[in-house]
Amino acid sequence: MSLIPLNRWQLPTDLPLVKEPLPTMYDLPSEDPEEPGLPDEFHYYQPQLLRETFCLTAYPPEQICVATDLNLYYDPQHTTWYKRPDWFAVLGVPRFYEGHELRYSYVIWQERVIPFIVVELLSEGTEAEDLGQTVRDVKQPPTKWQVYEQILQIPYYLIFSRTANELRVFQWQAGRYHVLTLNEGKVWLPEIQLGIGLWYGAYQGLERHWLRWYDAQHHWIPTPLEQLEQEHHRAEQEHYRAERERQRAEHLAAQLRALGIEPQ
Repeated sequence: MSLIPLNRWQLPTDLPLVKEPLPTMYDLPSEDPEEPGLPDEFHYYQPQLLRETFCLTAYPPEQICVATDLNLYYDPQHTTWYKRPDWFAVLGVPRFYEGHELRYSYVIWQERVIPFIVVELLSEGTEAEDLGQTVRDVKQPPTKWQVYEQILQIPYYLIFSRTANELRVFQWQAGRYHVLTLNEGKVWLPEIQLGIGLWYGAYQGLERHWLRWYDAQHHWIPTPLEQLEQEHHRAEQEHYRAERERQRAEHLAAQLRALGIEPQ
């Protein structure tokens, strides 16, 4: 079997040289102008980290619905209107639709439970709407902010900018969202006994600021892979401890034999 040459996908060498600089990744948008908010790689990995570290003690896993980029239908009078949060969590509903099926969408009038928290990841195409800075056209559906704050009254709304490494947290109180003060980039949510904040570290091989959950002891909740690594490390430490104990016992027995004493 012949192997594909490493340069199989390189540009032909006979192409004319480009005299003007071509746009880079930072110049070319990751979104379709007709449908802003289409995910780039960050919009895949960041919600995955949130999902992996969202571990509650008050709810069993089968009674927590966590979704990424899933249509959220909210108005039974306008059944085609929806929003598509980057990440959201609903508490007290089956993880699977009717207990046995992956959801195609989340339909409020069927589920009858609103999300507890919604997270939006800022991008150029959606920033104004995420921050509630857009004005609704009377012919258009409500804005994202209006749906979260006024229609659904979602308890917590978080906005994270990866370019500025900035987290903004809004809590619904008395009919509108109020900004919460962060402590070193973190905030505690007493209703679920979990905190969320900015963590700097390596995830999926990339070291940067990430949004993730922490526990009451202010320990970042480990991902399943981190848990395996921690368990492997503990097993290695236990193996080394047992080996040192065995060697110490053998050394002591040898000393006793040297004194003419047979160890029991």
